[in-house]
Amino acid sequence: MIGEQIDSIDVTGNGVAGDRIWATRDLERGGIRGAKKIPLLMQCESRLLDDGHVEITTPTGEVTTSSAAEANSVLSDALGHSVELEALRPASDSEHFRRGAPDLDDPVQELRNLFGRVDDEPIPNLGAFPRDLMVTLAEYESPPGSYYDMFPLMLMSEQSISHLKDALPDSAVDVRRFRPSIVIDAPPANGDTALPELSWVGRTATVGSATIDFVIACPRCVMVTRAIDDSVGDDREVLRYVVRELNQDVGVYANIIEPGTISEGDELTFI
Repeated sequence: MIGEQIDSIDVTGNGVAGDRIWATRDLERGGIRGAKKIPLLMQCESRLLDDGHVEITTPTGEVTTSSAAEANSVLSDALGHSVELEALRPASDSEHFRRGAPDLDDPVQELRNLFGRVDDEPIPNLGAFPRDLMVTLAEYESPPGSYYDMFPLMLMSEQSISHLKDALPDSAVDVRRFRPSIVIDAPPANGDTALPELSWVGRTATVGSATIDFVIACPRCVMVTRAIDDSVGDDREVLRYVVRELNQDVGVYANIIEPGTISEGDELTFI
């Protein structure tokens, strides 16, 4: 779902506190699923409540909460797909995170659909990711104990968004398409590309009272093509450009080395 913009976050080893603590289970195909499989999830909004539940606004404007008895039926009706909200479970409950049935028998085409690639486009080089992570994700929808795709944080620069807006004047380039944990104002310097965060891979930085480790560039998938609202509709050209001109990557994945608090205006400093 589309989340909320806030001016201060706490980060732990498991990502942003309060982020991705609920998820939808696909009751038709099994497994915890996101908007890669159920596109209308990207047209729902969520907001964290003080009690750890979330308020959900559907595409039609109907509002429910994860604590409401009718939440599953409201969300299923809005999505046109039977789902059930489930709170995050500990890593020891590995069955909770096990992958559901694929849509297709052909695993290559299944990957192409998830990444939104047409026939003449490459899928990301998954061999570049840590082997133990890829072994885990072959069996589980997300690393057990978490609901994030691969890493607990994904950061982008404001400059990447500006670059995409300039390159795609006929597209609605909106930061919400890319769902970053944190957005950094990082003017390119010393010959950096227009996507400065890609040069951060392999480096460690402090931001606020937290320390984070930039691990690998983020290959974009079909999520960036999904409609969000009337002003940000389905748009395959955004992904076509990222694959064709940006080597498939926008944003960078990161791990948290030292938990802490990050607030709007904090400076990111490499160490």
